Amino acid sequence: MTPEMSGGRQETYSDREIREILDSVRTIAVVGASPKPSRPSYFVSKYLMAKGYDVIPVNPGHGGKDIAGARVFESLAQIDRPVDMVDIFRSADAAYGITQQAIAIGAKVVWMQLGVRDEEAAALAEAAGLKVVMNRCPKIEYGRLSGEIGWTGVNSRVLSSRRPGMGATGGQQRTLGPKR
Repeated sequence: MTPEMSGGRQETYSDREIREILDSVRTIAVVGASPKPSRPSYFVSKYLMAKGYDVIPVNPGHGGKDIAGARVFESLAQIDRPVDMVDIFRSADAAYGITQQAIAIGAKVVWMQLGVRDEEAAALAEAAGLKVVMNRCPKIEYGRLSGEIGWTGVNSRVLSSRRPGMGATGGQQRTLGPKR
């Protein structure tokens, strides 16, 4: 692997790396999930749910309520089932503490959203054997790798003359691979 480096930590990720992460996780805790449909954490959560992931919203101010139809937990420690990936929708200042919690609950991946980078948190997670993605969005990556983003004119790096099919819900549905 020859990633571009920034401050000693990986800045870019190969499509293979991202696809392997998205294919291997099933349960995603979204720390900083918002109940407001206009917030990115809300529509990312809803999108990932639609793709078959078990999304667990985490927000101390909304514990016990629902976000996008899923029960909200106040902290990672309170989640009642194993978590594969922790998606951090908080500022970089909070990433280290959330990473410590992710390690404590046995998560396999720490994913920091767009604009979130914390070298110390990444080093801590990697030292504990977790995979780390920084400054990326799993919704965007899923859409790009599945070809959905190409429908809106964004460069997906895939050339095809095939038109996407229509899903059972009346909208176009793409996946990363075989059905889950």
